[in-house]
Amino acid sequence: MTHNEPVWMTRKAYIGLHMQLATLRAGVGGEVSKSANGRDDVVAEHHAWQVRINRLHDLIANAMVGEDPPDDGLAEPGMVLTVRYDDTGETEPFLLGVRGVEDADIEVYSPQSPLGSAIVGARPGEQRRYCNPNGVKRYVTLLSAAPYGTYVLTSKPDQPVSARRPKSAAA
Repeated sequence: MTHNEPVWMTRKAYIGLHMQLATLRAGVGGEVSKSANGRDDVVAEHHAWQVRINRLHDLIANAMVGEDPPDDGLAEPGMVLTVRYDDTGETEPFLLGVRGVEDADIEVYSPQSPLGSAIVGARPGEQRRYCNPNGVKRYVTLLSAAPYGTYVLTSKPDQPVSARRPKSAAA
């Protein structure tokens, strides 16, 4: 499963992926022992191990690291989006990023998720429709979009600036 689309992520997530990849490559999961003699569970475990290594490699190869998108209000990866679920009136902020990779103190939705794919490209005030995993159609309105770095700076004012926002660096 190789793709060439850029994937936004924080420097912390990028480093974490490198550590996971190194651990997997050094681990025993990569070798199917001769004594396993083709046992289905061992073969399946080896396949899952290899799929995870390939996924990590793809994420790392396509990573856009430490660069916030422009603060133009457009819903895109790397932005903290605040949406209103129109049927309930509830609001939710979330990071549009790589789910399961980001160690953020906020919910993370992937741009490929139903909500993420519906909201990408929206501007504040725009309403979008998506189907949740149960197949229920929902309407959501984008209230705001701000770069993750700005969110981190404003959500943790008691930390020194150097601890709140990683310096931008090329990957």
